[in-house]
Amino acid sequence: MDMVLSVAIIFTLVASAVILLRLGNVRCKGEMPTSLFTFIAILFTSGLDVGLIMFPLTEFPVYASEAEYGFANPLAIEFGFWGFLVWGFYFLTTFYFVLVEPRVRLFEIPLIKFINNLVIIGTCAFTGFLFLSYLPSYIEGISPAMTYGLVALVVLAAVWSSSDVRYVKLLSVASTWLFIALIGAMWLNTGAGVQGLGGTVAGIGEYFANIHQFVTPITDYHAFYLFWWFSWSIMIGQFVARFSGGLKAWQLCLAMLVVPSIPIAIWFSVLYLHFEQTLVIGGLLNLAMVVVGVIFVINSLDSLIRLYTTNLRIEAEKLGPVRYVALNWTLMFGLVLLFQFTPLKIEWVGLVVIGLYALISVQLWRRRSQLHRLGQDSDRVTTVSAKA
Repeated sequence: MDMVLSVAIIFTLVASAVILLRLGNVRCKGEMPTSLFTFIAILFTSGLDVGLIMFPLTEFPVYASEAEYGFANPLAIEFGFWGFLVWGFYFLTTFYFVLVEPRVRLFEIPLIKFINNLVIIGTCAFTGFLFLSYLPSYIEGISPAMTYGLVALVVLAAVWSSSDVRYVKLLSVASTWLFIALIGAMWLNTGAGVQGLGGTVAGIGEYFANIHQFVTPITDYHAFYLFWWFSWSIMIGQFVARFSGGLKAWQLCLAMLVVPSIPIAIWFSVLYLHFEQTLVIGGLLNLAMVVVGVIFVINSLDSLIRLYTTNLRIEAEKLGPVRYVALNWTLMFGLVLLFQFTPLKIEWVGLVVIGLYALISVQLWRRRSQLHRLGQDSDRVTTVSAKA
């Protein structure tokens, strides 16, 4: 599987490079353009979940002790799993759904449409299942009944939020500000000051010095992360493309790689200070981490639910709010529970998505004449065709 994954990653990097070289000045504007801040907030909160909040403190010791990660410090390794280069997956698919899909309509082909919606629904439910599985480690002493109850409420909140795109945007922006506030509170808890934080952030430079190491899997655990990014890439691109505000392709790529990476770098640096100083995080700070993490899960789920209900034409506007919420909550929470009895792994979903990439690539080659004029007008403003 690692060989397939490595080839797929190299393909996406080459494809992105070709886009930037040949079509870098083409403007990317979706049908619901937003400000850059709102676009990044939607991208950031839709493309990440509670793992961003909770995983680093458990992963730093692993990266510090295992020889495979010895080429860089644990902070740089952690950043490499979550930041910068991996966001290029989202750029490639966002570009595709803004500018290419409206011309070729590949996602209206029955087979591609079926696989796409199956992946969206399956990944959405699998994300809820992972939240269910890890919740006892996030909230110490939580009972099984409370665990299931909280997951049911999270799914309900996500379904309700997905019923109106205004709720999705509002929640994304609000949770972004909450995350920034959490970073500030955790930073104050370290007592490091500006100079101390800046010195820690500088350690991420080892990632950029060794960026080539992160292109292909370092370990099986790194492969897990890369498969996860692949699994989400087409879905997130479909969803956020409609909010693209009209940046040129090279500007969009730069924004998608750099802007989300800044809060990730600062957040990981703050957590790394806690790791180095062996600071215990308890009380209100731990509660704040859990709350922000839960909201991130809601953000991730609501964007996927919004996406598949739009694709399948079962939106709230068509079904009515009560039927919409009842149908999708039953579907999602039911699948979350069923996942406990299945051996599904995210690597399998990632392989399906890689196969979908390959199928789309073949179809694009066959329809290349339809894309002949794509880059001729560098000021062209093209809109996505899918409804929000």
